[in-house]
Amino acid sequence: MITTNNLMKKTAIVAAVAAMVMCAVPSAAQEVRRDPVPMPNVNTDTLMKHVMELSSETYQGRLAGSAGYDRAVRYVKRVMAAYGMEEVTEQPFTTECNEVENCKFNTYVPGSKEKRVFTLGNEFCCVGVTGRGYVDAQMVFVGYGVDHKAMNEYKDVDVKGKIAVVLTGLPQELGLPQQVAEHYLTLRDKARTAEKHGAIGLLAVNVSPTCQPYEPQGRAWCGELPHLTTFPMLQLTLDCAREIFAGEKMPVDSAMVRIARERRPQSFALLKKAEIDVNARYRPAARTCNVLGVLRGSDNLLAKEYIVVGASLDGLGMQGGTCLFPGADINATGVAAVLETARLLSQADFRPKRSVLFVLFSGGEQQYLGSRTFINNYPKLRHVEAFVNIQNIGYGDSLVVLGDNRYPTLWEEAHYCDTSIRTFDMSFSELQRIWPSAVMRGNSAKGDSVAVINDFRFPLMLKLNSHSFQAGGRFNMRVTKEKTNPRGDARAFDAVGIPSLVITTHNGMHHNHVTTDIWENIDRRILTLASQLTSDLVCQIGEGLYQGRSPQSRGGRQE
Repeated sequence: MITTNNLMKKTAIVAAVAAMVMCAVPSAAQEVRRDPVPMPNVNTDTLMKHVMELSSETYQGRLAGSAGYDRAVRYVKRVMAAYGMEEVTEQPFTTECNEVENCKFNTYVPGSKEKRVFTLGNEFCCVGVTGRGYVDAQMVFVGYGVDHKAMNEYKDVDVKGKIAVVLTGLPQELGLPQQVAEHYLTLRDKARTAEKHGAIGLLAVNVSPTCQPYEPQGRAWCGELPHLTTFPMLQLTLDCAREIFAGEKMPVDSAMVRIARERRPQSFALLKKAEIDVNARYRPAARTCNVLGVLRGSDNLLAKEYIVVGASLDGLGMQGGTCLFPGADINATGVAAVLETARLLSQADFRPKRSVLFVLFSGGEQQYLGSRTFINNYPKLRHVEAFVNIQNIGYGDSLVVLGDNRYPTLWEEAHYCDTSIRTFDMSFSELQRIWPSAVMRGNSAKGDSVAVINDFRFPLMLKLNSHSFQAGGRFNMRVTKEKTNPRGDARAFDAVGIPSLVITTHNGMHHNHVTTDIWENIDRRILTLASQLTSDLVCQIGEGLYQGRSPQSRGGRQE
């Protein structure tokens, strides 16, 4: 029987508990104060080990669909399993794959016995989707290869039975309507136009600002199907083209300037002929796969939610057994950061409450086919709360975190990680090797010395104003707060409403898809900083305070 006194006591207890709960839960107007989640330190040597391995000749540039890529898959699966992933699986799909087995290219003046033999991988490379075949014909320069009433660069020249020479890209100065310009942006489109006019091969002069004029630059995706099976296509360095155009009607640089300035064709037939011989093995549906590794969360309830951490594993491959695109920065560095984050978070002391899914995508060089495949086929997509993408983090003058325009809440988690106080469990000599600006303060003899890095902080984004973030140190690292959206593999996640960030570098495209993208050119310090930010961010948002995606965005699929 409940008496009045007992009822009063129980009411008082309930009221006290309710008051305690209300005190513990801050109101919406109050700022939530929290301590940083304990975060382990990345190991620079381990990161570099993965970069050196994946960019070696063993993996032949990791072209999606090739044997080299399959070897890379086996390597990362072994590493993931060794790092304690509960499940390491493949997500298979198909992609077009074109492997160049050998290629020769030379030029000559008709009637002369001398030939100028150019070197594959040094002065030129094959277009990723080149057809096979042998051609020996006169070269005809047709500018950017445009055939439209607004500008017809084939009008006053004859390319039938000849080799068309085109410039890559399309300058805005031409003023062509967007729908017209888009048709002539890719090399496949330029080749189809040249073939329509009777050309039997294509030489593309690379004028991209993302590489040096002496560097061969590879291209895997060059436009939509169909494939031009017997139409050979090469891409020349700008220096190579300058040599070929010497003694002709006009230098290639002058032709580019006049086309942009006068907005009219500068096409002409060259005196020289070219000899091209390409043997390529093309497969329209080669098998490839994404690699998935799962780390179960430590909390029974939150473990049902997933943070996805991903990077592209594939590259541009190798041509002719001599022209290797190692892909150290793009994107062995991103893969290394994913693997290192997996290693750190698998430790019992740092395992987050949410589950973490590590994904290494194939088809990144094929318009990010792997990430789109993942979105359309992953069965637990509704439970994915965020995606962190890592792209080419081995070179540049600063770090960039993209996505603040679409997902400011997730971006602020990255900012919080960057400005939170850190401690380091490495020796001072190891610390100073990575951060040369670190100094030792205190009395080591008394055991009270500390290493100081910008007042105990791990600074990547120290707020300056409403538009930019900057940190001190050798790199003067900056993350712009101007409106940025996810790119690369993150686009597929963004398309279905999954909050996404991209961790990359600023001014880091000096080795963009070129043969000099080797591990020796990797900046160990910026690689370490970007990898540390990645592991810190994943650890932080994996703890449950980050709220994740909206209910309206769950369950989407992308066509």
